[in-house]
Amino acid sequence: MSLNLASTVTESAARTPEVAAVRLGEEELTYARLDELSARLATMLLERGLDPGDRVGVMLPNVLEFPVAYYAVLRAGGVVVPMNVLLKQREIAFYLGDSGAKMLLAWHGFAEDARSGAAEAGTDLIEVGTDFTAGLADHEPTTALAATEPEDTAVILYTSGTTGKPKGAELTHFNLSRNADIASRTTCQVKAGDVVLGSLPLFHSFGQTVSMNASLRVGATLSLLPKFDPGDALATMQRDGVTNFYGVPTMFGALLHHPGREEFDTSALRTCLTGGAAMPVEVLRGFEGAFECIVLEGYGLSETSPVASSNHPGMERKAGSIGTPLEEVEMKVVDEDDNEVAQGEVGEIVIRGHNIMKGYWQRPDATAEAMRGGWFHSGDMARVDEEGYFFIVDRKKDMIIRGGYNVYPREVEEILYEHPKIREAAVLGVPHDQWGEEIGAAVVLHEGEELAPEEVSAYVKEQIAAYKYPRLVWFLDELPKGPTGKILKREIERPAAPAT
Repeated sequence: MSLNLASTVTESAARTPEVAAVRLGEEELTYARLDELSARLATMLLERGLDPGDRVGVMLPNVLEFPVAYYAVLRAGGVVVPMNVLLKQREIAFYLGDSGAKMLLAWHGFAEDARSGAAEAGTDLIEVGTDFTAGLADHEPTTALAATEPEDTAVILYTSGTTGKPKGAELTHFNLSRNADIASRTTCQVKAGDVVLGSLPLFHSFGQTVSMNASLRVGATLSLLPKFDPGDALATMQRDGVTNFYGVPTMFGALLHHPGREEFDTSALRTCLTGGAAMPVEVLRGFEGAFECIVLEGYGLSETSPVASSNHPGMERKAGSIGTPLEEVEMKVVDEDDNEVAQGEVGEIVIRGHNIMKGYWQRPDATAEAMRGGWFHSGDMARVDEEGYFFIVDRKKDMIIRGGYNVYPREVEEILYEHPKIREAAVLGVPHDQWGEEIGAAVVLHEGEELAPEEVSAYVKEQIAAYKYPRLVWFLDELPKGPTGKILKREIERPAAPAT
């Protein structure tokens, strides 16, 4: 039996063609229009040589063209490779080259890096501008969906590891369809007529599944924000009557503490989801009190489509807990030998179910390691209480979460080590009131060399996405090391992060 994730749009368009599917400010696309435009773009892609299974990079912000591109690639039988619009040339070239992407759909505002990265990878670049959809009128719509199978790869989501290059998690049409279906019915409780605030980036797994796929499959309206700003978010909530809001903890804090919050009518808000980092209990309780809604904390990874567990409406919600496994998902906590630990003891979260990726793209060894014993090993440490609620106690080694974005130190350190004046460097998280963590770099210079902290920041910023470069740089004579010469990050004294 074939299954194509693009049926998310075609089925809703058949039911409610005139309902707004996505909205951006005063502009919107009805389900019928979204269906038509994605069908016309599918024709363009096929005419340019897209074959079944070909990868297509989609490097677009939260604009109306994102779902058009996403579902067009799928309905043509291609595989979507979502990419952060903040990526630089070297990163773009890697993602395209590693995935073997035949084409890249890139937003015109980021065309310079996209153009040079695509050229380096030998990928066909299609620039997407504000008049892009008008140009699709020249292409007849491809109304039929490609006959993809449930286990065919639909999306490759790149996720950085603590070692080596980023890996592409292959998510199937079944993974993503089923995760969106279950999340929409249970955790999100989203239905036709609801309005979802699309403030999470759609190139990220959380935004794709929970904001976009889950909302569009039930006929809700997704109201987009290209860039999160608390004032803009509150204004959108009031204007569009937003019922559902999904975000990372820093977004909730920004909304709660916005000085003009009480001037906006957010009375339609009903259900909120948070993930990506631990939600401070005081923020959760304060937000629920101020907005008179419920906030559900959940957990997931790119490799799990992404929702693995959540607190659920109508059930006890435990502050500080990531809740219980999603329907058709199993989770347990194991020791280093993969034996389940006793209740209350700390171990690694392992997961299996409908949501687990097919594997890492062209990395069989990494797939075997992550999937040993038939369970996906998350790398996150947790404990489980007597009622089966999971509590994360530590994150993947060394990973920094800045404003909901994962930053892996090794990627930044590799760039620092390329600087001719830098001898050693260690990148680590520094607690920050606004971002949760700020990117910090402890740097040792070669003898006789001089650099200013801002020069180091600027050097990295030129070569990497803006959320990854170190804002906080300090210099040391030596980095602390263990007996084997390994740098001991836990012994590096961190200066206080600036307030902004």
